[in-house]
Amino acid sequence: MPKLPQIKPRKLLKILLKLDFTIKRQKGSHVRLHGPKNERVTLAIHNKPLAKGTLNAILKQAELSVEELIGSL
Repeated sequence: MPKLPQIKPRKLLKILLKLDFTIKRQKGSHVRLHGPKNERVTLAIHNKPLAKGTLNAILKQAELSVEELIGSL
């Protein structure tokens, strides 16, 4: 399994939008996305890179692998 990259939330948001996720709503710094297979992901937008556990949880919610994330960078 490849190592998780250091990635900021705004970059991850752009990647998810490129992978056919759509923004359903936003309240404050939290963005709710829905995927093509009805996946639901909530992403908090801030300036620091995402922690490993948080990034793993987001990838699990989005039903994406680390390889797919790295391929989309």
